[in-house]
Amino acid sequence: MREEIWVEKYRPMKLEDVFGQEETIERLKSYVVSSNLPHLMFTGPPGVGKTASAVSIAREMFGESWSENFTELNASDERGIDIVRNKIKTFAKTAPIGGASFKIIFLDEADALTSDAQSALRRTMERYSSNCRFILSCNYSSKIIEPIQSRCAIYRFKSLSDDAVSKRLQYIAGAEGLTITDDGLSALVYVSGGDMRKAVNSLQAAAFIQKDITAETIYKITATASPEDILNLISTALSGKFKEARNMLNSLVFDQGLSADDVLNQIYRSLFKLELSDDEMIRLIDAVGETDFRVTEGANEKIQLEALIAHFALLRQK
Repeated sequence: MREEIWVEKYRPMKLEDVFGQEETIERLKSYVVSSNLPHLMFTGPPGVGKTASAVSIAREMFGESWSENFTELNASDERGIDIVRNKIKTFAKTAPIGGASFKIIFLDEADALTSDAQSALRRTMERYSSNCRFILSCNYSSKIIEPIQSRCAIYRFKSLSDDAVSKRLQYIAGAEGLTITDDGLSALVYVSGGDMRKAVNSLQAAAFIQKDITAETIYKITATASPEDILNLISTALSGKFKEARNMLNSLVFDQGLSADDVLNQIYRSLFKLELSDDEMIRLIDAVGETDFRVTEGANEKIQLEALIAHFALLRQK
C-alpha cells in the first residue's frame, strides 16, 4: 500500500470525479455527450483539476483508444518554437485512430511558451482544426496571446474550498487505513492552499512517517510554520518588541529551514486574521508586497525579512 503512488492513484478518471468545480464540469460534460469539442483553454491555480479534466474528456470521448488519440505535452519543458514545429505538428498531421473524429493535444503550462512559439501554435490550431483539437492549460491566461484566446472556449477553474479538500483527504485516509486528527486535517488544508495535489502529497509524505497524522507531523514534513507561530510573530512585532520578534523570525527561518517566500506568504495570510484598522492593514500589506518584490529581485532574504519586522514594530509607534 505504501509503495503505490497516491497522487496518481486518486487522480480523477471521469469528469464526474473532478470535485470542487461543479459548474465547469457540467458544461464540459455537454461536449462529451455531443461527441464534439472546440479548442479549450483551462486557466486557474495549480492542483484544482485542469489536467484531470482534460484526460477525463479524452477517456470518455475515445474509450479504449483514448491513449492513441491523446497526447500531453508540458510547455515548461520545451518553451521554444521547435516544440510546435516538431512534436505538436507531427501529432496533429496524423489521422485519428479507432473511428474517432479527431485527436486531442493537451498542452500543459501553455503560458510558459515564448511569443514566437505561441504565434506558431496559433497557425497550427487553425490549419489542423479538422482532425485535431487543442486543450491548453495555464495559470495565467493573460500570458496567452489574444489570437489563441479568441480561438478557445475559456474555462476558469477556481481554488478548491477548504471543505472540498477536507472531504477528499478524509476519503483517501479511510481508503488507506490512516487516522488524521482534527488538527492534522486542519494543517493539511492550511498547507494545501486550495491545491489538492499538494494536499495529497503532504498526506502521503506524512504517512511514510506514521499512520496517525497530526498537525506537528504535517508542519514538519512540509517545512511550514504553524499559523499560531506566525500570528505570534506578527503580534510581537506590532507590540514594538523588535528584538523578541527578530529572535522568533530567526528561529523560523534558520532553525526550521523556511525560505523567505514561505514566511512572507504565511505572514500575508495571517494578517487577515488580526483585528487591524483599514489604515494599518493597508500599510502592512504594502510593506509585505514591497519585501516580496525585493526578495524576488534577489535582495538578501535575512535583511529584507528583518526590515519587514522593523516596519511592523514602527507602525503603531508612529
